[in-house]
Amino acid sequence: MTSTISLSRRTVLAGAGAVIAAPAVVKAQAQTLKIGVLLPRSGFFAQAGQSMHRGALAAPAVLADLGYKVELVHIDTESNADVARTQAERAINDGCHVLTGAFDSGHTLAIAQVTEQRQVPFVINIAAAPQITEQGYKYLVRNFQTGGQLVTNGLRLIKDVMDAKNVKLETAVFLHANDTFGTAQRGAMDAIYPRVNLPIKLAESIAYDPRAQDLAVEVTRIRAINPDLIMCVTRASDAIKLVRDMVRQRFEPKAIISPGSPGFYDEEFYQALGPLSDFVLFGLPWVNPKAPMTQALEKSFAKANPNNRFAVDSFNAGFTFEALLIAADAFKRAGTTQGTPLMEAVKASNIADHVMIGGPIQFDAKGQNPNIGSALIQNQKRSPVVVLPKDVAVAEPVLPMPGWQGRS
Repeated sequence: MTSTISLSRRTVLAGAGAVIAAPAVVKAQAQTLKIGVLLPRSGFFAQAGQSMHRGALAAPAVLADLGYKVELVHIDTESNADVARTQAERAINDGCHVLTGAFDSGHTLAIAQVTEQRQVPFVINIAAAPQITEQGYKYLVRNFQTGGQLVTNGLRLIKDVMDAKNVKLETAVFLHANDTFGTAQRGAMDAIYPRVNLPIKLAESIAYDPRAQDLAVEVTRIRAINPDLIMCVTRASDAIKLVRDMVRQRFEPKAIISPGSPGFYDEEFYQALGPLSDFVLFGLPWVNPKAPMTQALEKSFAKANPNNRFAVDSFNAGFTFEALLIAADAFKRAGTTQGTPLMEAVKASNIADHVMIGGPIQFDAKGQNPNIGSALIQNQKRSPVVVLPKDVAVAEPVLPMPGWQGRS
């Protein structure tokens, strides 16, 4: 299912003869950039896909105010890598000049193969597997942290919150999904944890199937170890299973902290668990609540999505908006929709004003933005709030985590 939003269009023709004689010139004079937004809006990853889609719906008004002219084509990848590949081909055949997406790293790699072959720019909004920018693709950039960056920054934030609250965490268990993302995060954890000098003994790493009915077996194993800290890489559905099984088994660690993964900030998590969703911590790139462009996006988001909360969707919405901003800004500088010069403009991006925490949006030789920052977020009163670093924080962290009983 697709739908199209067109902000503005002005076709400039020098006459019918010019169209026939020089179609490439006419293409180069296109006044509107057509962007295919490929997201998993149905299927296993639908919760995240719909959240990113809401960010895409909010983006055109902000981009128009900034002087950019874009047309968005919204495409559902159905949480399936084969569908993502087919839809990428179809989007290009239908005239999309740039593609963006696609949340899951496997889906993203499938799309990258198509855009590389077709020489169409691919601006990744969210996908963390390191190999995406390690395979020499020339027609993609990623405005998102790699799995290793997520883990490194997340672990540093664990040390920061321990120091801020003067709380000692002595032992930890790392729990992760056995999918593409979770396995990549496990590899990053194995490589990085010994180097960060975190004063916590990592007792064990445990993998689980995110499609399992529950996580009772895994929680039983964790409970036998009895760590102070559970570090985990989850999606919303299995994060819910994790908390429910911990409550059933009456296991109460001092902290549950994700060093970089989705799940804990999804509306599904809050709705399913109510007060049990509070006090979980997660280290992630996040929107800067004090940035003027973030405030503009939040205002547009409220109009485009009156039944949803920007605070909950801001991670997915923010990165999706920035992917569209990168493409629009490159088009404005390149003055053409032709793949190669447009991609050169994308790689030359230097965008100081944006919504996510960190420095200017720029890309290295591999197409990776090295300037993305991270924040420590905590669920308080069923809403994610920034608690560290202090210059962007809007609340104080709560640590240790209160017990399950008596929450309201």
